[in-house]
Amino acid sequence: MAASKEPKKYLVGIYDHEDKVVEAVKKVQKDGVKVEEVYSPHPIHHIDTYIGHPRTRIPIAAFMFGATGTILAITMIVFMMKIDWPMIIGGKNPLYPPTMVPVTFEATVLICALGMVATFLITNNMGPGKVEFMFDRRTTDDKYALVVDLEKNTKSAEEISQILIKYGAETTPPPRIVEKS
Repeated sequence: MAASKEPKKYLVGIYDHEDKVVEAVKKVQKDGVKVEEVYSPHPIHHIDTYIGHPRTRIPIAAFMFGATGTILAITMIVFMMKIDWPMIIGGKNPLYPPTMVPVTFEATVLICALGMVATFLITNNMGPGKVEFMFDRRTTDDKYALVVDLEKNTKSAEEISQILIKYGAETTPPPRIVEKS
């Protein structure tokens, strides 16, 4: 019989303004607290660098998918117009470059878009029927949650809670511990 894995404990501080949570992240980390994540109702620019997340490799994936689309489009055009069913359209060579641009562009955009959607779903472990854990439902509306993994910090939950309140976390309700399995 396998032993059940004990749930991880997180301390969640709620903020009511974007500027407050950004300043809190900077100051809390200066006080020696490792911030796990910040949840917000909209993107906050550069918050990932403040938290310490590594730079994303999504642009590299987008380029690779786009290059694949371009190569597939040119290969398709050459095969269709030169090998499979050669035709002269409008008195011009079928591989006249300006006639290839629209198809190549559209195939590049299509393959890149489909590839990026698949990459997003796979890297974020998302799929049909997946229900994501939420630390606080208000982060989908108008609140900002600063989440601290208690296992990755040397300070106690009470000390971290006081630090979060010191830098603007709501006191009603105060920062609370949330368990996530």
